[in-house]
Amino acid sequence: MDLDKPPAPQPPEGCLVVAVRLPVRIVVLVLVVPVRLAWDALVLAGRLLHATVLRPLGRALLWTGRALFVWPLVALWRWVLVPVGTALRRLAAVLVAAPLYWAYRHLLTPLGHALRWTARGVGAYLLAPAGRGLAWLARGLGALLAAAGRAVYAGAALLLGYLLVAPARWLYARVLSPVGRALLWLADALVTGAGAALYWTLRVLLVLPALALWRWVLVPVGRVLAVVAREVADALGHAWRIAGRLSLVVGRALGTLFRWIFVEPARWVYRTVLTPVGHAVRDAVLRPAARAAREVGRVTRLTLAAARDTVRETRRDLRRALFGAPRRPLAVDRREPHGHDPRTLGGSTTVLTKD
Repeated sequence: MDLDKPPAPQPPEGCLVVAVRLPVRIVVLVLVVPVRLAWDALVLAGRLLHATVLRPLGRALLWTGRALFVWPLVALWRWVLVPVGTALRRLAAVLVAAPLYWAYRHLLTPLGHALRWTARGVGAYLLAPAGRGLAWLARGLGALLAAAGRAVYAGAALLLGYLLVAPARWLYARVLSPVGRALLWLADALVTGAGAALYWTLRVLLVLPALALWRWVLVPVGRVLAVVAREVADALGHAWRIAGRLSLVVGRALGTLFRWIFVEPARWVYRTVLTPVGHAVRDAVLRPAARAAREVGRVTRLTLAAARDTVRETRRDLRRALFGAPRRPLAVDRREPHGHDPRTLGGSTTVLTKD
């Protein structure tokens, strides 16, 4: 299995890597530890500031912004602009749209139909015959001009063929083509020779020195710088992790010291002093005061109830003395009458059929 395989052996490191690694890591550790401690302190202070100041301040500013801007704008939109816009829309519909629609339907549409009917009649009885006559005349003139043009074109083409095309073709075939081939061969030879000379000149003066500089100077220096940069990056990573653990240890130590100096004494004072004092105050002062307040409240409620009953009885006696006792309603017998027997299947209660 792959899990049982031993790890692949690492390639051996050179003496340059071993010589650079230890001093670089020591220097980077010395430089990074204060930075990491300061960074952790700033992170803790930022979190505390965010939790205690910035978040409540942001909420207060958000609420203030809503109260000063959003809610007035919403109220203005809902209670002013929307009703005014609705009223203006209805007013425009009544004063502008309705008259325009009436004018379009009852004035412009009949007028347009009449103008279309008139134009159609005029075009059918006047313009169409005149147009047909002009078209026939134009076709005759066009045919005549086309015949004349073809004759002129044929004569001109024949004349230009004998006077210009034939001499130009002979000149191109007998004179210009050989001269052009000779010039092209000469230019090719010149360009090839100049290119070869320029190529070897640039190769000797620029390419070979640049290649030597790259192979024997820049590549070794680049390898050394790459090794140094890799070791510096690795050292920074190790130093940052070690500084984080040191920062954690220092933070725990400071937290423990703060707990021993402030929290534990405050807890001891709260547990051994303030709690018994609070219980004593609660048992000796607060609970008797609460019971007394409840008794006073109960007595006050009973007194107020008795006073309300007395006022109600006095008002009733005064009304009876001034206006007399109220009349009692007469008792009404709401039971069903018993004068007739109930109806049966063999009997009837109508006037025509009763016995």
